[in-house]
Amino acid sequence: MTKPTLLVLAAGMGSRYGGLKQIDPVGPAGETIIDYSIFDAMRAGFGKIVFVIRHDIESAFREVIGARFEKRFPVEYVFQELNKLPEGFSVPPNRTKPWGTGQAILMAEAVIREPFAAINADDFYGAASFRVLAEHLQSGSQDYAMVGFTLRNTLSEFGSVARGACEVGADGYLRGVRELTKIERDGNGAKYTDAGGVAHQLTGDEPVSMNMWGFNVGIFAHLRERFVEFLKRQGQEEKSEWYIPLIVNDLVSEKRERCNVLRTSDAWFGVTYREDRPFVVEGIRKLIARGDYPEKLWT
Repeated sequence: MTKPTLLVLAAGMGSRYGGLKQIDPVGPAGETIIDYSIFDAMRAGFGKIVFVIRHDIESAFREVIGARFEKRFPVEYVFQELNKLPEGFSVPPNRTKPWGTGQAILMAEAVIREPFAAINADDFYGAASFRVLAEHLQSGSQDYAMVGFTLRNTLSEFGSVARGACEVGADGYLRGVRELTKIERDGNGAKYTDAGGVAHQLTGDEPVSMNMWGFNVGIFAHLRERFVEFLKRQGQEEKSEWYIPLIVNDLVSEKRERCNVLRTSDAWFGVTYREDRPFVVEGIRKLIARGDYPEKLWT
């Protein structure tokens, strides 16, 4: 049986966080969130790691993160850069950021030949999340998959966040996903503010995407085609981003692909703002005390 690959999206600097949060330690032996994701993925049955990074962080990333895995697992690096564009397109004069998670995944086309999971480097997803995703990817199904989390469990105490709010059918398949920005806690629920400045209430129970996806290699053909369409439409905008949840939403809406929503009871931790870090450290400490993780991941 072919082992799936883990694609780790680690090209972002974390501007709201104020530093390179991918290499900030959160575990008792200096482990990062990426360490816990890879530990969970490998014991769930993943066989290879591909990191999406940028050239300007390559040295620090390889030294602090990559080096500890390269002797244990097959590891590849690919690079997301602003100027990695299809022929005929150019970077607008004032743009400084790459083009989003859709472009990040596309950068890995040359090194992935098997079913794969795509995750954020700065999100802690939990062991059960990796198990259900690995089971799906090894099942032989050609359907995409998304691990769905409960909205209220994914919010920060220190500022607004963006989430892909999902509509799930009775059959457990994704019907649609909307990218909501400026989501904040509101009592036991939540609210988000739309582009026009209007606030909308949410229950907090909505299933959301935290960018934990399962794909077959057919996704790359879709991404190549749709990246060109995106650039024709929004390629001259200074801050436009091409999000993977919206790409999947379009493929599902057009009935070109199906996406199975996998549910997990795991806690999710994220470091959006620097003030979030102590909560992640404490959450991991509790999981270690419960026996879910050893004190030192790598011995």
